[in-house]
Amino acid sequence: MKRSHFLGSTAASAVSLAAVSAASATDPAPWAPRQSEIELNTSTGTIFGTLTVRSDDFVAVPVVLLHAGSGPTDRDGNTPILPGKNDALKQIALALSAHGVASVRYDKRGIAASRAAGPSEADLRFDSYIDDAVAWVKKLRVDKRFGRLTIAGHSEGSLIGMIAAARSTADGFVSLEGAGRNAAVVLREQIDKSAQTPADLRASAAHIIDELAAGRTVADVPAPLAPLFHASVQPYLISWFKYDPAHEIAAVRGRAAIVQGTADVQVTMADAERLHTALPAASYVVVQGMNHVLKYAPDTSDAALVAGYTNPAPPVEPQVIDAIFAVAR
Repeated sequence: MKRSHFLGSTAASAVSLAAVSAASATDPAPWAPRQSEIELNTSTGTIFGTLTVRSDDFVAVPVVLLHAGSGPTDRDGNTPILPGKNDALKQIALALSAHGVASVRYDKRGIAASRAAGPSEADLRFDSYIDDAVAWVKKLRVDKRFGRLTIAGHSEGSLIGMIAAARSTADGFVSLEGAGRNAAVVLREQIDKSAQTPADLRASAAHIIDELAAGRTVADVPAPLAPLFHASVQPYLISWFKYDPAHEIAAVRGRAAIVQGTADVQVTMADAERLHTALPAASYVVVQGMNHVLKYAPDTSDAALVAGYTNPAPPVEPQVIDAIFAVAR
């Protein structure tokens, strides 16, 4: 698949990561997170994921379904497009287990271990990811080991997660750096802002985006724009462009949170504010200096940006964990 170009809670404060770490340090037999494989069988193949829990012996514990962002991003939050790893989703899973919350994170169909379950690029639709998330909810719902169920979606996974939450029996939803505007609008804006894109190509791109947003494919795509708009990816874009995140999040029931970092150069504060306006009951968590992959990285220069996306050493910001825990508990 060639979509490589796409892209404070108070209730949990008493259960901070620092407190959990301190308690573990004094425990003569400190616990360790248990991670094991979990699978979802579908009509086109198996989707593989990781279940992270605090103990192998549990009943009706809260569980969070973590959904990764766009393109070939795997269950841990990493992508082969970039030279290193950030491990953001893996870090979230491990941190939640410290709070006594289980999690399931998975490789999307067509990605990493779930590659065989993916259709051809021409047959892939945005709705395929939504259907998979709903299927995971159904699977976890009948498992007596799990109780309250929350979907937390990162980046593009935010839109997938909010739609799946509204279409399923999920108890809550968390948006992590999720766009608040239609993808066609965001993509046009990104192209318009690119200094490397000549004016004539910007005009061509705008025309193509308008046609796709109207549900029509485009046969004549200029060669420089082919990586974004080649024929086999156009059906996917059409299926994606039909969704408006602000409209979809308004249908979410139960507890919800919208988490946004001020140093995110991909998704803006305006996106988060639009989501919050559509769902004012949601907790609105703004994390100063946090980048798109949920790490503290206030320097948004080009060099620092790549480093902030590819260094697994910095932890996910604690406010992110607290926000998810407040919804999931």
